[in-house]
Amino acid sequence: MADWIAISGLATAGGTLALAVTTYASVRSANRAARVAELSLLAGLRPLLVESGESAETLRINFHDIHGIAVPGGRAAVELIEDRVYVVLSLRNVGSGIAVLHGGTLHPRRQSGNLVLPDVDTYRTLLRDLYIPPGDVGYWQIAWRPDEEPVPPEILEAIENGELMADVLYGDFEGGQRAVVRLRLLREENGAWHLSNVRHWQVDRGRPRPDA
Repeated sequence: MADWIAISGLATAGGTLALAVTTYASVRSANRAARVAELSLLAGLRPLLVESGESAETLRINFHDIHGIAVPGGRAAVELIEDRVYVVLSLRNVGSGIAVLHGGTLHPRRQSGNLVLPDVDTYRTLLRDLYIPPGDVGYWQIAWRPDEEPVPPEILEAIENGELMADVLYGDFEGGQRAVVRLRLLREENGAWHLSNVRHWQVDRGRPRPDA
């Protein structure tokens, strides 16, 4: 005769196992859906800065001690006034979220577009918030003054030679998704400084894969 107690126990165990598998699959599916929703939300907040186009309007940028430095579309303004240096970059936000600029730095010589994430802790922080709305043009600025921080001799030499590199650190308005855009500043024969994008890094996602 069949051992109905044993059969009942096995049936109960099988049902419990099937329920556990179903619950596990449901939880995984819910987690995947939540992750997709999170990525979609972040994509809607993500800015992406590049150099502006040559058709972009000319901006006139003020520093606290000088006013009206003009920077045309697709260009940088590099001004030497006595022993002070002022640099402005014309940028466009081609992403879908507001770009909040945090800071950056200038390099006195050509930097490679290698995959090593720059050390953003060494960047100079902006003293005021700069925002660039989606699809709009804005700027990044930096200055050296002898009473604050004298201009490094290598920066002066690079300006004389007509080539600089700039790293600009920015993120979304939530304070996340920080990124670095590296741009090349090259002086043309007419004296204008041409601006071109070199590479982007995602700071808060860690270092890019070697095959990225």
